[in-house]
Order: sequence, then C-alpha cells, then structure tokens
Amino acid sequence: MIPFEEKELLQSVVQAIFDKKGFNILTLDVRGVSSMTDYFIIAEGTVDRHVKALSRAAFELLSEHHRKPNHTEGEREGDWVVLDYGEFVIHFFIPELREKYAIEQIWKEGQVVDIALENKQLA
Repeated sequence: MIPFEEKELLQSVVQAIFDKKGFNILTLDVRGVSSMTDYFIIAEGTVDRHVKALSRAAFELLSEHHRKPNHTEGEREGDWVVLDYGEFVIHFFIPELREKYAIEQIWKEGQVVDIALENKQLA
C-alpha cells in the first residue's frame, strides 16, 4: 500500500504531465524490486521539444512542493530526460527511445500504480 502523501504527489506529477499532453504514462512501484528508488514515472512526448516541456512542467510542480531533484540528465538533448528525486525517478522519452530502451521491461516485477487522471479539457 502506498502512503497517502506519496500517492498524492505521484498523482500531481502524472496529472501535470498529462495536462501538457504527455502520453503513454506509466507509474511503477518498484519498492522491494529496486534499491535505487521507490517509484518510476515513465512518459512520452512527441518530439524533443515536447519532452523538454514535460520535464519542465514536472520540475516546476515539484519545486512548488519544495522538492529539488538529486540529479537531472538529458535536458540539453531532450530525447530522454531523467529527473531523479530519490524516492521516485521520472523518465521522459520520445517514442523511438522509449521503445529502444524499454525500461519498463527491466522493472517488470514492479507493480503498476493506478493513477486516476482528470481530463481538464472536458471539465
């Protein structure tokens, strides 16, 4: 069971990615499977500029929650951006690289976290 505060934060991050038109979003609980983090959030953007915009949106949201990443990678290129916040790591890909590296297959023992999204365009 995911603690309420963690689930709320994951929900907020995934919603921010979705609101910026991120797609194929997957959240994995890898506690007990990985010693490097508790959760992975994996998402796609259409092109490198979109991936960069998605990572900025997540970064800004988490900054509002007084969270700073321990490490970032790929912001210059934008085809694969990683934001490492310790207890969770966010991967943003262009579709070709997500398919090539298939990191969700590496962590397939992880449990998918059910995140309910609100379609704000319809609201």
